[in-house]
Amino acid sequence: QVKLVESGGGVVQHGGSLRLSCAASGSSFNIYYTGWSRQAPGKQRELVAVITSGGTNYADSVKGRFMISRVNANNTVLLQMNNLKPEDTAVYYCHARISTPPYRYWGQGTQVTVSS
Repeated sequence: QVKLVESGGGVVQHGGSLRLSCAASGSSFNIYYTGWSRQAPGKQRELVAVITSGGTNYADSVKGRFMISRVNANNTVLLQMNNLKPEDTAVYYCHARISTPPYRYWGQGTQVTVSS
């Protein structure tokens, strides 16, 4: 069992920055993949960034502006968001996959609002 808790969302102006944090507890040692996805009102959930032991991957819409990193083993993953745009406004969800048994856990989400 893994529990994910996001924090760091809020309201920021166009061009500003925010840093989201995803803290994992429970069987976090079993996590091999952590990602951030977002969902804006009326839109489908979109995968934004992923981090694994093999590296990182980003959606084209955030490349060069967002950076995902792991700060200590598998316990905390950060999403640094720079040069934010109004279209980045969404609820951001952290999710993590474990291998034994295969399962994906989701956090409760944190709201990010970028004003123009």
